[in-house]
Amino acid sequence: MFADGCLFMQLNRLWLHNFRSYETLELPLEPGLTALVGPNGIGKTNVVEAVSLLSTLKSFRGAPTESLVRKGASTAVIRAVGERDGREVLVELQLGGGKTKAQVNKQKLRRARDLLGALRVTVFGPDDLALVKEGPSVRRTYVDDLLVALDPSADRLLADISKILKQRSALLRSARGVLDDSAATTLDVWDAKLGDRGAELTSRRQRLLEDLLKPANDSYSVLADRATRIGLSYERSWSAESLSEALAEARSHDVKRQITSVGPHRDDVAVTIDGFSARTQASQGEQRTVALALRLAGHQLLTNRLGEPPLLLLDDVLSELDPTRCSQLLQHVPPGQTLLTSASELPVETNPDRILNLEQMLSDLPDSSIEF
Repeated sequence: MFADGCLFMQLNRLWLHNFRSYETLELPLEPGLTALVGPNGIGKTNVVEAVSLLSTLKSFRGAPTESLVRKGASTAVIRAVGERDGREVLVELQLGGGKTKAQVNKQKLRRARDLLGALRVTVFGPDDLALVKEGPSVRRTYVDDLLVALDPSADRLLADISKILKQRSALLRSARGVLDDSAATTLDVWDAKLGDRGAELTSRRQRLLEDLLKPANDSYSVLADRATRIGLSYERSWSAESLSEALAEARSHDVKRQITSVGPHRDDVAVTIDGFSARTQASQGEQRTVALALRLAGHQLLTNRLGEPPLLLLDDVLSELDPTRCSQLLQHVPPGQTLLTSASELPVETNPDRILNLEQMLSDLPDSSIEF
């Protein structure tokens, strides 16, 4: 319901109830930079996770929904008030009970995914080192999440492919290495669908990487304070002319192994620094800088395409970068709304519009509850 226009929400206030470590929490947010400070383990990342959930409907930490509900509670509620096109918007999510429910201005949405597009966010956290250092699935997720942020309809494409892969895999397992005529006919159907939808996703991913290349190079050069050449290339899991041809060529292998060996679910993104593999030949500091540069590149792309900057969530970034790159980041924080968390003293370059001491806020909380 929010995908039609360019305008999306700026958050003014956030409430959490029975979410993660919080029985209740209320936070005011500034249009510029809000710094959320407090010792490690107090729950700063939980706040970032809650805001991100309003945008993506999933945990950026990869946590299952049920684990987000505070121990002893049956459901958790995330509520946020923001502005969209000059009007106040109330967005709420209820997690747990086997289903995620969403409502806007107290009107329940038929599907939680209809909330996609109300709020765009860019998240960078300590685990983002995996974006460069770990396996292909992390990079595929980065690209696919950005596709959905740019165009929420991409969520349906990804859901379709996931369903097709599940059905194809189930058929291969049931065949037990031998296809009869009926199973072969059914496999033809799933292969045709995967060839069509998979090719569309591959094309979208490739175009996105082309669009990301310049802003990723610009961001890295700013953070490192030196000109650097970042490379991004899409690596398909097949060499045939089309995915449909590749599926046909791999059929006997797939039937024997009971797997789908080619397709967008097995593709990768190669990231290089000055022509060398960022994954295997870059230092950890360079890898972390590349990961942040990729997040900032996606942020810039969203800003350019949609006309407004997403909400930027920087979780514990100050402890993950060396002083020079911290200084460069803080001096070049993109325009718009930013939530920064830190367990340490804020550098002078931070210049926040508001500082929230989470430890103090939790000690002053009144008893309260949120009804969904």
